[in-house]
Amino acid sequence: MTPGSGSACSTSWPPTCTAVTVSECTIPAQPLLDLIQANRQDQQVTRYRTFAELDRYCELSANPVGQMVLYIFGAATPERIALSDRICTALQLAEHWQDVAEDLAHGRIYLPAEDLDRFSVAEAELAAPSAGPAVKSLMRFEVDRARGLLDEGAPLVGTLRGAARLAVAGYLAGGRAALAAIRAQGYDVLRATARPRKPRMAAELVQAYLRGR
Repeated sequence: MTPGSGSACSTSWPPTCTAVTVSECTIPAQPLLDLIQANRQDQQVTRYRTFAELDRYCELSANPVGQMVLYIFGAATPERIALSDRICTALQLAEHWQDVAEDLAHGRIYLPAEDLDRFSVAEAELAAPSAGPAVKSLMRFEVDRARGLLDEGAPLVGTLRGAARLAVAGYLAGGRAALAAIRAQGYDVLRATARPRKPRMAAELVQAYLRGR
């Protein structure tokens, strides 16, 4: 069954992972188990020492969502899943970078400690009302890293058709617009949450869909 060709797994958006959907779309158990593990980890872990640790968290909390979307659209292949994982990790990172101040208010810091050290940023600086030069440099680095992951996964769009292509292009556009909003705010993620503007979202969606990346 090709993506968007009318199977029960591809006729609605957003997809819902009910028991019927899981069965009809032959979604494997692992993505669901990974999401459960991510929830457990959220209750226990509030800091990440390295980017590798954060990346492994994204493998549990974000990547399974993209994998299930591909299964729902009947488009899951190892190659597509690998590209989807890059996009989903980048989307999770973008959300964390938007919410640095909010996460800190809830006792969480997703910025890896090794990156804080690299840019000489103390945790206390993340509680300031606005970002200083060191925090802005750190966020520029993190935004560029997330954008690189998005670009690596972007070719996934070009392998899809119909509703599947539109859905993944939308995810990609949302990530790019979110990172652009952080840049437009001068990387000051402490002053206010950077929210993408609808015209930028629309432009990114059209570009991603038409270019296939």
